[in-house]
This record gives sequence, C-alpha cells and structure tokens, in this order.
Amino acid sequence: MALEGRFDDGVVRVGSDARQRYHDSRGYGYPLEGNEIALAPVEAAHLLYRGDLEAVVDNDGERLGFREFIAREPGDDFGVRFLVYADLRSRGFYLSPAAEPWISDPPGGAADFAVFPRGKGPGDGEIAYALRIIGERTDVPANELAEGVLAVVDEESEITYFEVGTRDPSGTSNSGTALPDGCEADLLADRVVVWEPPLELYEESFYGQPLEGREYDEPTLQCSLLEAAYLAERGAVDLDPETVRERGREVEGERFNRRLTVYTALRERGVVPKTGYKFGADFRTYADVDSVEDLGHSELLVRVHPADYVFEPRDLALDVRLAHGVRKTMVFALVDGTGDVEWWSLERLTP
Repeated sequence: MALEGRFDDGVVRVGSDARQRYHDSRGYGYPLEGNEIALAPVEAAHLLYRGDLEAVVDNDGERLGFREFIAREPGDDFGVRFLVYADLRSRGFYLSPAAEPWISDPPGGAADFAVFPRGKGPGDGEIAYALRIIGERTDVPANELAEGVLAVVDEESEITYFEVGTRDPSGTSNSGTALPDGCEADLLADRVVVWEPPLELYEESFYGQPLEGREYDEPTLQCSLLEAAYLAERGAVDLDPETVRERGREVEGERFNRRLTVYTALRERGVVPKTGYKFGADFRTYADVDSVEDLGHSELLVRVHPADYVFEPRDLALDVRLAHGVRKTMVFALVDGTGDVEWWSLERLTP
C-alpha cells in the first residue's frame, strides 16, 4: 500500500513504516521520531512519480499527485533539479540534498546534492561527489567553481555532466637547458624575430618557429610577443621588456597581461605553452619536451580569463567537447588583480 505525505515547513513528512520502506532501504529523506521521515520536495516528487507515494497533502488539505505536485514547482529551479535527481536514481545512485540534516557533513558551496557511491547511502559516511545543477541559460561566475560535478540541463531536458576539479600543471620541459644571453632580435608589428639564436632555444626549449621552415641549419626564430616578452625579461634577447609588453597591450589590450602571467606561470612549472589558436584556446601545452624531433601530443588546452569572469554553459560545453575531441583536457586559468592564477579543469563525465 502506497503511503501519503504532508507538507510541513518546507519538507514532506511521511509516517507509518516510511523509515524502513524509503529511508533505510533506498536512502530517501532523513529520520524523524519513530518510523516517520522527512523528504525534500524533490525526493517526494520522485516517489510520487514512481507511484511509491500515493499523494502529498498540502497546507489547504488538497491531495496532490505527481502532476499537481510538479505544477507547484516547490523551490528554485525545481524542474531541472528533479530531472537530474531522477536520472541519477535511474542509474543506480542514491543522493541527498547537500545540507543537514540529510547528511551530517555536507559538501558546502553551491552544491545541490551529495551523490553517494553505487551501493552506498547517506548513512555510510562516503560521498562520491558534490553535485551542482543548472539550466543551460544559468551563468556560472568563476568564483563559484568548486570541485565536484556540474550538471547542465538543456532546453530539451537532456543532461550533460561535467567533472570540475582544480589543476596543478607541471612538467619537466626545459629542465636542463639554460637560456642564452642577449640574442639579437627585432620587434615587428605583432611578433619578434630572433637572429642567430642557439639551436637549443628552439630544439630543446621549443621557443618560436624557424623562419626557414622545417629545413634549417641554424634557425632564425619568429617568436610571439608572449614568448619575446618572457625572453626579454630574462635577458635572453636584446629587447627592452617593457617595450615588448607595451606592444602586446597595443595588439590585444589588457588581455595580453593576463596571458603573459599564465605563460610565465606555465614555463616556471616546467610546461611549454604554445598557441592554442587552432583549437579556439589561448594555449596548448607540452609537459615533457626533450626535443622537438620527438614532440608528442599536447596534453592541455588552456583558456585564460580574469578571476571575475562569468561562464556561459554553452561556452563550457563547446570548450570541453572540443578538448575531448582532440584528446586533451580543458583547463581554465583565472588571473586575479595581483597576478595569482587559479587552475580549473572541466571534463565530460558519464555517471
């Protein structure tokens, strides 16, 4: 026999043998006195949808079935939250609102649900990941990114899951190669030509591209303004660093400063950044460059943003899909006003 619930201060209370039937065996709600439990509205809606709960009685004494309950849309973004909740339940996961008293140690932040490993529930003390749910038109400020999973529900109710994590780019590139001293160079409109650099600058450290193409004996290098600014700051080319930086700002505005900050951080972490233009990103990166002759695939695509950037879900989906399609991981480098960088990675996830 299906039970009935009743609204009470934002939750749905269910009595009789509800604790054994819903909480202990299937992880719904949290226990109250005796065998009574309290359900979040989304949990009650799912039980109504499955026919396990017969009705929910509102404050006016009206009995609501699933259709009537959904029409009320209790809580913010209830529609998208229910879709994701039902999808994960159908995949064999138990999940609870990311709040007390559903779980004793909620993940915090902007998480909507705590998702438990398959075969485990809220009483087992283990959380697989924190889950945040948004619609495709809900923007995500960069300062709200948090480790866990982001579920985006599009206008046709399809769900895309993204695993969100912090990243610590590091590598061994250029670990044993010293930079040259004062190579002759000319600043052109939007790049720099380095004359007679040592072969190692390109072949081992992967700066620039040979002016002569693939066939060279002693290459003349064309360097981007980012590469040139980095080299000038370290005395490797005979150009004034501020002159190069000023040219960079003339070419692409303040964005140049952020990109140079990230370029420098990557180089100092033993990672070689090269242009990511072909992939619609700022950089593609190589963590272990020994020689350009044995250059493997780049591992990361990096897009640089200010720390107060606001992401649109469609752009996130595009970036992550593109990176996945070329066997790379999408990383967002967020630069604040002091030059500190936060690194966040996003990847598609199939729960």
